[in-house]
Amino acid sequence: MKLLKIPFSAGGLGKTQGTELAPDEIVKELKEFYLNESGILPSFDIEDININQSNIEETNKNITSKVKEHRKNKLAILGGDHSITYASFKAISDLENPGLLIFDAHPDCMQDFDPPTHEDFVKVLVNKGLLKKENVILVGLRNWHKDEYDFLKKNKIRYFQMKKISEESLHDITDAIMSAAKNFSHLYISIDIDAVDPAFAPGTGYPEPAGLTSRQLFYILHRLKNLKNINIIDIVEVNPKKDINNMTSKLAAKILVELNVTN
Repeated sequence: MKLLKIPFSAGGLGKTQGTELAPDEIVKELKEFYLNESGILPSFDIEDININQSNIEETNKNITSKVKEHRKNKLAILGGDHSITYASFKAISDLENPGLLIFDAHPDCMQDFDPPTHEDFVKVLVNKGLLKKENVILVGLRNWHKDEYDFLKKNKIRYFQMKKISEESLHDITDAIMSAAKNFSHLYISIDIDAVDPAFAPGTGYPEPAGLTSRQLFYILHRLKNLKNINIIDIVEVNPKKDINNMTSKLAAKILVELNVTN
């Protein structure tokens, strides 16, 4: 599986310094894994994307260009802050019916900056017409601004907040997620590590309590892996500077190992 490293943190409004260290730390942890839980030995062809911490526009162009080179294959991406998902998804936005499934504690629909930040990239993708509002799925929400909530409601964006996930069967919730996601011709899965409870993933800039357990996340991901339309996977917002015993980097590495999808 092709793995692109994007050590970029300048899209986080100064709040994500340290996430640029994540790709290297996660790759180090990959070496500690052998067979995944399906008994398969994962392999990765790793490549760096050129970034400029002082120029978001230049970095976004480099990301979009490189992702376009590999978009016909199954691709994994390591950030970096969550703003990188904007440029990465843009690389497949011209394909037939692409969809974006995001695991996140927040909706990322705050402002409408150009270039977008890690707090508003979803809103920008929708407002620019790069992503159909009906092709967005948000999972793990539990902290949002009133403006974000209003944006989701106004645009009828599909979301599964933690309250609902805890009240209902995880099996049924996953069925609903898959039922929606299978309709996209190209599925992009973005995993903001703060979707996971900080008890399992402390190394992030926005540790929100009452999130998914790591095993709940893997239950959903193992089932999603059965979908035939997965195109791109990214993992973002891991911050090694805030981590404890590399727990979060190890978790991100395991996500890659378990989601290793062959072409």
